[in-house]
Amino acid sequence: MNCFRNGVTRLLLTRIPFFKEIIVSSFSCDSCSWSNTEIQSAGRIQEQGVRYTLAVTSRQDMNREVVKTDCASARIPELDFEIPAFSQKGVLTTIEGIIDRAVAGLEQDQPARRATDKEVARKIDEFIGKLRQLKEVNSPFTFILDDPSGNSFVENPHAPQRDEALVVTHYRRSPQQCALLGLEGEEVDAKPPDAADDLRDEVLQFNTNCPECNAPASTNMKLVQIPHFKEVIIMATNCDSCGHRTNEVKSGGAIEPQGTRITLRITDPSDMTRDILKSETCSVEIPELEFELGMGALGGKFTTLEGLLKDIRDLVEKNPFTLGDSSTPSRTGKLQEFIGKLQDIIEGKAQAHFIMDDPAGNSYLQNVYAPEEDPELSVQRYERSFEQNEDLGLNDMRTEGYEPEPASGR
Repeated sequence: MNCFRNGVTRLLLTRIPFFKEIIVSSFSCDSCSWSNTEIQSAGRIQEQGVRYTLAVTSRQDMNREVVKTDCASARIPELDFEIPAFSQKGVLTTIEGIIDRAVAGLEQDQPARRATDKEVARKIDEFIGKLRQLKEVNSPFTFILDDPSGNSFVENPHAPQRDEALVVTHYRRSPQQCALLGLEGEEVDAKPPDAADDLRDEVLQFNTNCPECNAPASTNMKLVQIPHFKEVIIMATNCDSCGHRTNEVKSGGAIEPQGTRITLRITDPSDMTRDILKSETCSVEIPELEFELGMGALGGKFTTLEGLLKDIRDLVEKNPFTLGDSSTPSRTGKLQEFIGKLQDIIEGKAQAHFIMDDPAGNSYLQNVYAPEEDPELSVQRYERSFEQNEDLGLNDMRTEGYEPEPASGR
């Protein structure tokens, strides 16, 4: 598209563990030496959208790696600047690279604008100057990446420690966002009142596609009562084509009036066998390792403490920006040390505190002394903050004293 002569486009289907499958395309032209690279997601759309909010305060932040899919939008509120969804192809770049692409896009038609409308061209030149000044980071600014498909990513250079400058928010897509992604709600036939039997002993099955190979598979769903807790829904998917297995748990009840903070002091290898219900709104913290896993990560799980710690270990090992091809040697050594300490906890060679914080109150950690108190386990109830209620969608929810507006008499 530069000199309009024939070039060569190369396509590569590859699998990145953290981002599932992607298609990498690379174009090059021998006539004018112009080249271009793009990525497209070849995996499934995630169950929730994701929003990354980064406070850029230094030149190092400009080098953070970013995966931006074509359905993601990028915003810089300080300049009232936005790159709308589907206006650019997917790309693997950095914060600075995204700004450079925006500048290149604005400069593309400037010669024509200067000939037809000098005033508009002058204003765009001024705005391009402001974008270029952002690269120097003379003053802090905010970078927001919002992807309804959940397949975009902003690097955390401090992983596995928490990044104070980066806020990751998972959210449920709106009907408009679902329509934009080509997703349609499925209508489920309601059971007649006379068929409202007890589903606790029944395993329901519905057809779906494997998240790994996309082959037809089946998902089993069952309602389970956890002793001394509540009912949950367990879903398991098995693929006969590639052997992939996955399971997920959803809370079968409502959001609790208060949040729950569960703290377990791991002192014995037998603690690894404790049952755990981690909801998708629950965050996990291990203070001794300075590690924190945000809400929405790993989804909902019903497993043991050992199983959850192994999932955390696999999450760090399979992330290409931590220990993969995109990692740096200095960070690799630090993360290898972290994985070693985590493995010591799993094998019972080290003691640590395991903290689960669930604003929705739908997570659970087994008390092996039940119904007596567990000396190593403490459960605290707390009032949710306004921000936590906002993340759960409770601030705009009205369930009491609701009266519909009277119908018009016309």
